[in-house]
Amino acid sequence: MNQNRRNFLKTTATATAAGLLGPLGEITAAEIPFVPSKAGYELLFMATDWGFAGTTDEFCAAAKKEGYEGIEVWWPAGNTEAQQNLFAALKKHNLQVGFLCGGGGSDPVAHLNSFKASLDAILSNKFQKPVYVNCHSGKDFFTYDQNKSFIDYTVKKTKETGVSVYHETHRGRMLYSAIVAKQFIEKNPDLRLTLDISHWCVVHESLLGDQKETIDLALSRVDHIHSRVGHSQGPQVNDPRAPEWEQAIKSHLAWWDKVIERKKQKGERMTILTEFGPPDYLPTLPYTRQPVADQWGINVHMMNLLRKRYQ
Repeated sequence: MNQNRRNFLKTTATATAAGLLGPLGEITAAEIPFVPSKAGYELLFMATDWGFAGTTDEFCAAAKKEGYEGIEVWWPAGNTEAQQNLFAALKKHNLQVGFLCGGGGSDPVAHLNSFKASLDAILSNKFQKPVYVNCHSGKDFFTYDQNKSFIDYTVKKTKETGVSVYHETHRGRMLYSAIVAKQFIEKNPDLRLTLDISHWCVVHESLLGDQKETIDLALSRVDHIHSRVGHSQGPQVNDPRAPEWEQAIKSHLAWWDKVIERKKQKGERMTILTEFGPPDYLPTLPYTRQPVADQWGINVHMMNLLRKRYQ
């Protein structure tokens, strides 16, 4: 049994290494057609602390060492010490920050109030102005009007503070599917998006080839990307470097390419979070729960691949 398991792991590692040197690596690293950038275009890569086993200072040091310009983390609501430690680490390592913001509870009014409190705290902090705020907005079972209240409040706060506030395409939230998001986009001209399209791949059990018009509409509103690669049966491929995920990689790159092209043409800032997650987003072997790939290494790979592609 142990010998078989060792052989399996050895075979898997060998196949992965071969995949890195195969056609997929060449495809994903290839240059895209040149798009001239207007003055103002800026590309910032953000690191996630999701799954990082260490202190805030250690996380910031690791992100800086890899070449990230900033980090994206949840706002440490109600924890003054954690806030002070975070901003001290950001200053020490000269990193920018984007914050995640969400509400809690199944009651729409209480949920919205907790969301407002977190967003207000983020935007009024005296330590460091965030590059953006990314929102896990509302719930998939709230009504349209209940969810619209989140958009209305964030639009108001963006106009008051000048800080960009985005709403993420995320399962379980307001924008959980492409067709639902289309309604919000069409009726709310100031709605700006964080694109984590891997969620929609799962919801619609496809790479969305039959919803091109809707996807193109969503892409026109995207200002921030979560660059995780999903597929029809899950929100995260086990390793984007593996050749079996070629079609999924190509689809995600094509979506992201359109966003970057628009940003370059308009001369606007673009932020990208490399957000491959830890177990159980990252598949594991049964019983041992050993991850089948290295989460941190995958995220750094994605940063380097996309920086080469979009710089």
